[in-house]
Amino acid sequence: MKPEIFTFCDFAQESGGKLTVVGTFDTIIARTFPCIHPQLSVVIRMRFNIGEFSPHNFRIETRDLDGESCIAPVSGTINVNGVGNATAVSHLVFGINNLRFRSPGMINFTLYIDDREIDSIPLYARKDRAVKT
Repeated sequence: MKPEIFTFCDFAQESGGKLTVVGTFDTIIARTFPCIHPQLSVVIRMRFNIGEFSPHNFRIETRDLDGESCIAPVSGTINVNGVGNATAVSHLVFGINNLRFRSPGMINFTLYIDDREIDSIPLYARKDRAVKT
């Protein structure tokens, strides 16, 4: 199994096996801190080989630079079913509302499948350089 897409975006949906991703990004720019980003989506597209077609448990954990959890872990089950091909994809799409940054920095999102770390991506927050303090 391997991730083909793991990103943050403004909007995402999965419909009939098709994935729509709009406005992918990795940095939030804020005028002041603490700041709250009102809404974002996390999108993951995983490719599984034929020997991996079965249910898999997943978990996504978040940690800031101090190692503190930022939101409750997101977890569930991915049911991987083939359609006659040697590989299959599964999509995970979920929204996060009111994500809080205490200060400029980073939140790391880590994906685990079957309790094994698969991948991680950073979400940065930085102060708008045009704002004078």
